[in-house]
Amino acid sequence: MTIQKNRKKRVFLIAAAALALILVLTGIWTLFIEPNRLVVKEEAIELANWPSSFGNLKIAVLSDLHVGSPFIDAEKVHYIVSQVNQAQPDLIVLLGDFMIQGVVGGTQVEPESIAENLKGLRARHGVFAVLGNHDWWYDGPRVQRSLESVGIRVLENDVARIERDGQSIWLAGLTDAWTNRTDIEGTLQKVTDENPVIVLTHNPDLFVLIPSRVILTLAGHTHGGQVNFPFFGRLKVPSEYGQRYAIGHIIENNHHLFVTSGIGTSIIPVRFRVPPEIVILTLKGGVAGGASSNP
Repeated sequence: MTIQKNRKKRVFLIAAAALALILVLTGIWTLFIEPNRLVVKEEAIELANWPSSFGNLKIAVLSDLHVGSPFIDAEKVHYIVSQVNQAQPDLIVLLGDFMIQGVVGGTQVEPESIAENLKGLRARHGVFAVLGNHDWWYDGPRVQRSLESVGIRVLENDVARIERDGQSIWLAGLTDAWTNRTDIEGTLQKVTDENPVIVLTHNPDLFVLIPSRVILTLAGHTHGGQVNFPFFGRLKVPSEYGQRYAIGHIIENNHHLFVTSGIGTSIIPVRFRVPPEIVILTLKGGVAGGASSNP
């Protein structure tokens, strides 16, 4: 009996030590390794009625830089710019939250410095942005002026037309849903023809209000929940719809949404199984249809 008890005790101690080691390694990964990673993720979306002259349009999608949060300093922003330019996108979109408020371990960086570090972004059809809730909580007009001073066009309830070989598409940028009055109808009324419209918005919750006239909606804001535990899922997603619009390519009623997990962190600087990402999104002609592909 004594031998059996000692064996059980050894097994228990080994299991306890293994569990403690797993918890320590998980903590190190969550606090120091994954938030400092940067994944370049390539994805393609097939869209019905996509203009043939635009072929396979390559869009670099970035969101939630939260410059000044841990691991996101000027050097990191320069690296992000180099990675985007290396992909040679046709178009670059920045989906808001350049600023931080109250993130643990963060240091406030002024919007002029952020814009200066982003001015090296290059794309055939330009660089466009919308602002996020953190930008407006800081000073939305100042953030907008800073970005536009380096050639990044900010679309706040405004549109831009992109032409290629006699055909065109539209970008419609919506202001942040948490901090401003988002005018979807008024913004889309600025589109002067029937060519495809891509909506840029910080918050994906607006997707339920976007009319079928829009071919694709691009959003950020959620950070993919920052933490995605096996079995338990994403513990906290800043959305009225829970995990429905948390991350990735979602199709509802033949209507496309893509949500990026972003780059920086907010409030608590942790990530687990939701790495920071630059998304290189290729749009191509295809057929409509499909059920929700929300991961």
